Amino acid sequence: MIDINIRLIGITYYYDTNKALDDIHLNVAQGELIALLGPSGCGKTTLLRIIAGLIPINPGYGQIYFGAEDVSSLAPQKRNAVMVFQNYALFPHMTVTENIEYGLLMRKIDAASRKVLVSQIMEKVQLTSFGSRKIHELSGGQQQRTALARSLVVNPDVLLFDEPLSNLDENLRVAMRQEIRSIQKESGVTSIYVTHDQEEAMAIADRIVIMKDGQILQTGTPNEIYEAPVNRFVASFMGECNFFEEKHGVTMCRPDTIRLASDGTEKGTVTWIEYLGSKQKVKLSWQDRELIAEAYTKQIKEYPFQVGDSIRFDFNIAEHIWLQS
Repeated sequence: MIDINIRLIGITYYYDTNKALDDIHLNVAQGELIALLGPSGCGKTTLLRIIAGLIPINPGYGQIYFGAEDVSSLAPQKRNAVMVFQNYALFPHMTVTENIEYGLLMRKIDAASRKVLVSQIMEKVQLTSFGSRKIHELSGGQQQRTALARSLVVNPDVLLFDEPLSNLDENLRVAMRQEIRSIQKESGVTSIYVTHDQEEAMAIADRIVIMKDGQILQTGTPNEIYEAPVNRFVASFMGECNFFEEKHGVTMCRPDTIRLASDGTEKGTVTWIEYLGSKQKVKLSWQDRELIAEAYTKQIKEYPFQVGDSIRFDFNIAEHIWLQS
C-alpha cells in the first residue's frame, strides 16, 4: 500500500448556474477514513465523484492531490481511486470469485498472481466458501463484502464509498459498518465515505466533514462535532438539542444532560414520553417552552411519572454549549 494523502484545494463546481460546491478545502491523512455528512443536495456525492474523476472540474476551479501528484485533470482509471457504490455494481452473470477478479484482469495481472490476491482478499472479508456462487445467491451483507473485496483487491491508493449501506436493513447496516471500519483500518487505505446517516458517520469515521449548501461548515472528530458544534445547524443535524436564546447569543444542551430527579430545582409538566428500551425520551413543558430530556429506563423507574405529571429536573449548566447563529 502506497502512503497517500488527499488534498482538495478550492474545489468549486456548478450545475448550469447553480453552485453545487463552493471553494472546498480539505486534507485527508494517510490511512484516515473521512465521512462526508450532510442533508440531501449539500454536495457530498458531487464532491466524491469529483475526487474519483467521474465529474471533471474546469481549470481554475480547484485542484486535487493524491500525495504529491496533481490528479485534477487525470481520467478516473489513472487515479487508482476505487468507488464502492450503494447498489454494489456487481456483475450478476459472474461468480463471486469472477467479480472480485475482474479489476485484476483489466489491469492485466497474470493468472497466478490473480489467484493469490483473490484468495487473500476473500479470506479477509470472510467469503472463502462463497467463491462459486452467483450474486443473486448472496445475502445483502455478502454482496456488500464482495463489492468491498473487488475494490480492495486492486490495491487502490484511495477508496471512495457512496452511501454503501443504504440498501441494507438496520441490523445489517450496523454489522457491515463495523466490518468496513475493521477492513479499512487493516488495509490502511485512505478513504472517504459519503453518508446522510449521523450515527453511521460517528461510528465509522476518524473525522466527520459537515456540509451544507456546497460548503464545509465543520470538520472534526465525532466527539468534537457532537460535543462542540460550531453553529446551530451542525448542533441540530448531529442530534436533538434544546436551544436557549441568551443575552449574548445562543446556547444549547443535549437531552441527556437534563437530570430528572425528585430533588431537582426546576419544575416542568410531562407532555410526551417515548420508550426506547434502555432509555426513554421525555418532552417537558417549562416556562412557556418545550424541552426534550433523555433518561435511562432504570432511572425513571426510581422516579416514576406519566404524561400530565409535574416533575422536577436540573440543567447541567456546565454542559451548555455556546453557538454561532
